[in-house]
Amino acid sequence: MILLEEVTKNYKSRPAIRGVSFAVERGEFVFLTGASGAGKSTLLRLLYRAELPDRGRIQVAGRDLAQLNRREVADFRRRLGVVFQDFKLLRRRTVGENVAFVLSLLDVADREQQRLVYLVLKQMGLQNRTTAYPEELSGGEQQRVSIARALVRQPDLVLADEPTGNLDPDRSHELMELFKEINYQGTTVLVATHDRSLIAAHPARTLLLERGSLVRDGWGVAS
Repeated sequence: MILLEEVTKNYKSRPAIRGVSFAVERGEFVFLTGASGAGKSTLLRLLYRAELPDRGRIQVAGRDLAQLNRREVADFRRRLGVVFQDFKLLRRRTVGENVAFVLSLLDVADREQQRLVYLVLKQMGLQNRTTAYPEELSGGEQQRVSIARALVRQPDLVLADEPTGNLDPDRSHELMELFKEINYQGTTVLVATHDRSLIAAHPARTLLLERGSLVRDGWGVAS
């Protein structure tokens, strides 16, 4: 699903990612961890093609990201689900409208939109909050709406950038259980987090970045 070969990304001649190589198989669950500034968010931006590397090669779902034109980039992103720490919900739209928004851009028929939105909100335990607005939800509920929005297109790959950063420990563990369930259903999941205790509680393959370099690829957190 993901292949990086000697990927480097610089900002103003300062390396954010330094010669990183790894592969993630279809259906894997992987953590990406490291201290603030280690390069986690930069790496995710490279994976959803918000940026291109200065050197190296990135393939996602068999596609060389450097070779995609603008139209192909849009098509590529439709097969991704991206979850952000700050939710990025549309404040003047209801929960249902937030989740359906991307489907409306894809010209999905209204009835099919309603069906898909209901199914994904039910999976998130939010089927009774469809008409609520974001400000009426708790932080945990808002994050689940953002996950529902990422999943409604039935993506092959979910990328999550510090998804528990604004949540308390109990809600964080609930969210990780949701990601594990999504993965169990066959979706490849990559979660970027600095929270080592979260990784310890939900052990999985873990990629550790330090100053932009991949220094460990193993199971769980290092002792």
